[in-house]
Amino acid sequence: MKLTICELSYLNELITSCVNTITCMSLFKNQVTDEELKGLLNTHFPIHVEDYNRKVEFVKDVETATGKLNVPKLNTSIFSENVCESKNASPVTVNTDVTKLTDREIALSYFLTLKRAGKEYAISSMETTNPKLRQFLKDAYTMSCNHSYEVYEWMAKNNYYPIILATGEQTGDISSIYNTISL
Repeated sequence: MKLTICELSYLNELITSCVNTITCMSLFKNQVTDEELKGLLNTHFPIHVEDYNRKVEFVKDVETATGKLNVPKLNTSIFSENVCESKNASPVTVNTDVTKLTDREIALSYFLTLKRAGKEYAISSMETTNPKLRQFLKDAYTMSCNHSYEVYEWMAKNNYYPIILATGEQTGDISSIYNTISL
């Protein structure tokens, strides 16, 4: 089955995005100072390269493309109660004369890249007729979600990104609006 013009257009945009992600991650890996964040970047990097290569395979020959992506499992044990305690994030000052990125800037840039990529994978998969390409895009979405979860946790743990738990009153206010449906 050939690619539709819509699929080709999405793949072109996604490949261009991968070029940017891989280039930025290369810079990030060379500038990061925190060992834990460096470990995340080093672990995630080859999967992003694999993601790029699979997309290129689809564009070059959709029939022979493997469409297989090494999707990392979600590490659900990383968020702990002390990470989720309500606390304000450290104030940030925008750096308008950047010569070297801070670990916070690296993590935030990577996190926002993963969020945007995840949205693009989800949207692209909705308009894909090729089953192998659709499954690949769903896997790439999951990869972005799982990677972003780890970076999100690192930022929260380092007080760079706020996690503010809803109060019981707030949850009660919202939950009182809705009732379950019985069929």
